[in-house]
Amino acid sequence: MFTKADSVKLYKVRKLITELSSKEGRGTELVSLYIPPKKPIHEVIANLREEWGTAGNIKSDTTRNHVQDALTKAMQRLKLYRTPPENGLVMFSGALPTNGPGSEVINLYEISPPKPVVAYLYQCDDHFHLEWLRDMLREEKVYGILAIDASDAGLGVLSGDRLEVSDLLTSGVSGKTRKGGQSARRYERLRDMELTYYFNRVGEHATRVFIDNEKVTGMIVGGPGPTKEEFLNGGYLHYELRNKVLVVLDTSYSGREGVRELVEKASDTLQGVRLLEEKKLVQRFLGEVNRQGGLAVYGLPRVFEALQKASADVVLVSDDLDMVRLEAKCRKCGTGKTEVASLSSKIQTKQEMASTPCTKCGNTDFDIAEMDVVDVLEDMAFQVGSKVEVISSGTEEGNMFRTFGGVAAILRYRAS
Repeated sequence: MFTKADSVKLYKVRKLITELSSKEGRGTELVSLYIPPKKPIHEVIANLREEWGTAGNIKSDTTRNHVQDALTKAMQRLKLYRTPPENGLVMFSGALPTNGPGSEVINLYEISPPKPVVAYLYQCDDHFHLEWLRDMLREEKVYGILAIDASDAGLGVLSGDRLEVSDLLTSGVSGKTRKGGQSARRYERLRDMELTYYFNRVGEHATRVFIDNEKVTGMIVGGPGPTKEEFLNGGYLHYELRNKVLVVLDTSYSGREGVRELVEKASDTLQGVRLLEEKKLVQRFLGEVNRQGGLAVYGLPRVFEALQKASADVVLVSDDLDMVRLEAKCRKCGTGKTEVASLSSKIQTKQEMASTPCTKCGNTDFDIAEMDVVDVLEDMAFQVGSKVEVISSGTEEGNMFRTFGGVAAILRYRAS
């Protein structure tokens, strides 16, 4: 399972997958390279040299040049490594168009994966092979959550930072108050039949959601009153799921609210689940924000300032922040200027930076580099011993955090 320390790495992997999944080459000229942690770099380079020679047999001049250029760029990058990183290395290299056919530029993407690469892979195709990287994002532990009472039931799946209420059922079981004209024994017999039918339905839905769809590794069961025990003891739950029940808890609610309550109450059992870690971080931040003189700031300028003063302990960033830092450097005198822009306004901001004369020499010829704000914050945090935590925007706490601009810091102390 991924831990807190991996949240930035996971953010980068997801972002890379999103960026590359739509990329296509003109032919089989996009190189995907997966290198296990113990694979000697010199062996990888030797293998790529052989592939470079084999590519010389490609009939199309354009495809041949693109493949060989992609391999050359990958080999040049690999020469910077003595050994692969702890989990190995993943590289994607290829000619990608910048403005239609004929405008291809060789791009190289590399990442240290969140899990160890288990086998060496070289693949040249018309698309990048991302499926192995996607597999690494799958949580090793997936929990089934069942909140049940005699009136309704909620089935949820907890995986990493995602809690999804997958199914809701109403029982249709009559209340315990007997209707007029029926004997007590007959009424109870009818109610027991309705309850049995309901329990069987819940069991069937649990099999579909927790075995057929998700293959959960553990179960949390709860609800108000004794219904949950009646359901479990009656053998209505599939034997595979019964063996995976980790804890049975009393809750105030069943159904959708009961699922959420169960996750909260089972926090000791679910230690290490990213959703709960994020919840604690956001609640800690909100507690400091709402306290007079609290140790928290929000908004990018104040977070940058806190990092520069080394007063930030933990930096929180929403995974949908979508901001970049643009750094323009005058080609004539080297004077630099920096702006932060959203992705939607990035091109306009670049144009404005390029057209505004250098404050030192008046030149309007600039080299402009861009960097994801999360990478900027990570670099700054590393320099002062702070941590960066990426918060999922798809959770209740994540939505609450976004109202503060999607970036904040919990402080070590209040800087003067």
